[in-house]
Amino acid sequence: MSGTARPNVILIISDQLRRFALGCYGDPNVSTPNIDALAARGTRFAAASSTYPVCVPFRFSLQTGEYAHTRAIPAIEWRMSPAERTLADEFHDAGYDTGMFGKWHLYGGFGHLPGHTVVKTSRTAVPRPFQGRWQRFAGFDICNDPYDTYVFHDDDPTPCKLEGYQTDGLFDLTMDWIREPARRERPFASILSVEPPHPLFTAPEEYLERWRDRDIVLRENVELDRKYRKRGPHGSSLLDDLRVYYAMIENLDDNVGRLVDTLAETGMLDETVIALTADHGELLGSHGLLAKQRPWEESVGIPLIVSHGLGRVVDDPVCTEDLFPTLLGLAGHAPRDPKPGTDLTPLMDGSAGRLEREGVLLEFVSELRPDAPFHEETWRAFRTRRYKYTVLGDAHGARPWQFFDLQEDPYELTNLVDDPAYAEQVAHHHRLLRDRLVETYDHYVLAPAHGCPGLNEWDPEAKYQKRFG
Repeated sequence: MSGTARPNVILIISDQLRRFALGCYGDPNVSTPNIDALAARGTRFAAASSTYPVCVPFRFSLQTGEYAHTRAIPAIEWRMSPAERTLADEFHDAGYDTGMFGKWHLYGGFGHLPGHTVVKTSRTAVPRPFQGRWQRFAGFDICNDPYDTYVFHDDDPTPCKLEGYQTDGLFDLTMDWIREPARRERPFASILSVEPPHPLFTAPEEYLERWRDRDIVLRENVELDRKYRKRGPHGSSLLDDLRVYYAMIENLDDNVGRLVDTLAETGMLDETVIALTADHGELLGSHGLLAKQRPWEESVGIPLIVSHGLGRVVDDPVCTEDLFPTLLGLAGHAPRDPKPGTDLTPLMDGSAGRLEREGVLLEFVSELRPDAPFHEETWRAFRTRRYKYTVLGDAHGARPWQFFDLQEDPYELTNLVDDPAYAEQVAHHHRLLRDRLVETYDHYVLAPAHGCPGLNEWDPEAKYQKRFG
């Protein structure tokens, strides 16, 4: 990208795409030349994390810049208030046109809880007041079947079938919008949010055929000697699901190439920043588990690539809350109100070498579904460049749970939380976590540990809640 003062900004979100599943992050199986090319001419963040590794809270933080714990957001079944000031509002103040294409997942409440009537969520419109004031809205709340996607356009409640495969169709809608003459009159900002490689695991036939029965190099923490539930219609084993997962990613990569070609054809490539990330990762057999929600790297670790920065690689830990100020920073605009995240653009242009902070907060706030992980106990974590510390607990107070040396143990196979050799580092990270909970007004209950007093504990003798120690 050239030094355009007010570039166009396109953010691509791929649902459940873990950081390790791209060529530029070292995956030995997959071919992602178009995404790798974005990284080669831009900036790749090597330690980006989804603060709260579930779809709904990630999207809330992206849209508002706020921590999910400030609104007590559960993992699912939550509706964002139209009163929230969104990323679209900020871009409008900066003189940008805006567009939102694809999965929204901030309207909530369609039958995932006991006692609710199950409806076809992909056929439920997102009313105009709940679309975050994106000028052009062509999306849906949630679908989870890339061959059965219905899109709602602006204030029209009529579901429109997206023909073919979802990723292809949503890229088509976005590229059609980019080609409109109005896009040459003012800079634009858009979000393109596709569900693949989120389950249901399926892909166009040419990609499935490319991956059929291929050998796969597994991560060292994958447990094959377990029974996993089926994630899609193609095969019945974990290896089959991994193959289809990679097929979906290679389809995404081809679509990124099509988007780049469209920008080049319209003469806008040099004045457009393309960013790519994910709302969370996917365990896919690592630690014997599937899906997300967990504090392990396969779950919280996400790609973050921005086509700005001339081939830089940043190893500072960054998180979801950094996206809001960073996307605006690319446009030369600062948020109207103070936000907890950091504008990362100085790391991209070389005006800053490191972030001043030691690391980032990670969290799981609540789970309303009784049969889902972390319904009874939830977690908080603090990730620095080398280490990750996690606590786990309920209303009686969370206690030390995990501590990993990510440099020596990148697959998180050895929990060092009780290892005397790491006691000083564990205590330091406990203090970092506690301090961040206080700074961000998190009412999470933390039990006393490592010489630190508890946090937000209930004192039955005094009959009041101790606030922030």
